[in-house]
Amino acid sequence: MMLRLQAPILSALPGIAHGFFGRHGGVSEGIYASLNCGPGSNDDKAHVDENRRRVREAMAVGALNTLYQVHSPIAVTVTGPWENGLPPQADAMVTAVPGIALGILTADCAPVLLADPKARVIGAAHAGWKGAIGGVIEATLSAMEKLGAQRESIIAAVGPCISQANYEVGPEFHARFVTEDSAFGRFFVPSERAQHYRFELESFAADRLRTASVDKIETLGACTYARDADFFSFRRTTHRGEKDYGREISAIALL
Repeated sequence: MMLRLQAPILSALPGIAHGFFGRHGGVSEGIYASLNCGPGSNDDKAHVDENRRRVREAMAVGALNTLYQVHSPIAVTVTGPWENGLPPQADAMVTAVPGIALGILTADCAPVLLADPKARVIGAAHAGWKGAIGGVIEATLSAMEKLGAQRESIIAAVGPCISQANYEVGPEFHARFVTEDSAFGRFFVPSERAQHYRFELESFAADRLRTASVDKIETLGACTYARDADFFSFRRTTHRGEKDYGREISAIALL
C-alpha cells in the first residue's frame, strides 16, 4: 500500500490533487524498495517507470513532470509533458494546465507544494538548503504570479525532509547562513561536536514562504532520516555506506 501523506491545507482545495509519497507501494527492490521514483538513481529503469505510473494513477493524471534538479533557484513554467521526456535543469515548476502533475524528487531536501485555488495556478519546489537560501521559493512564487496567481491567495505545504535532530552541519555551513542574515542563526542549535550545529530545514523553508508574504503554510513534521521504513534519505545512506539511494516524490496537479 502506498504511503501518501497529505496536507489538510491543500486537501481542502477543490479541483487540486496532491501527495507527499513515501517509499511504499512500488516494485523496486533492495535499497530502492519500493516506490523509488528517481530516474537519476541506478535502479532498474523499468521499475522506476512503473513506480511513476502508479503515482500518476494515484493522482488521476495523464502526465507527471519531474526536473533534472541541480539545487538552483530556477523555476520553469510547464505547458505540457516534457518533449521526448527530457526534463530541464531547474528546481521548481509552475503551471495552470490541468492534468499534469508537478513532481519534486527528494531524499532529505524539503519539497514545497503551492496552489492559488482562485487563479487555478500551482507550483512545486525542491528546497534543499542551497535552493532555499538561494531563492528557489521566491522564484516559484514569482513564476506563479506571471500565470495570474496572487501572493495573498497562495497556499503552501512543506513536506517530509530531514529534521534538525538529524541534520548536523559544520562551521562553514553555519557561517554561510549567518553571513547572509544574522537572524538566520535562529535555525541552528549547537550539536555535541565542537563548532558544529544542527540545522532546521523545514522551518527555514516555511520562513522563506512567510517572508515572501505567503501566510497560509503547513509543515508536515515528517523526518526522512528517522523514518527508515517510510522514506529514502541521502544522509542515512551515506552514514550506512550504501552505494546509492532511492528518491521519494511529492506532487501536485490541477484536475
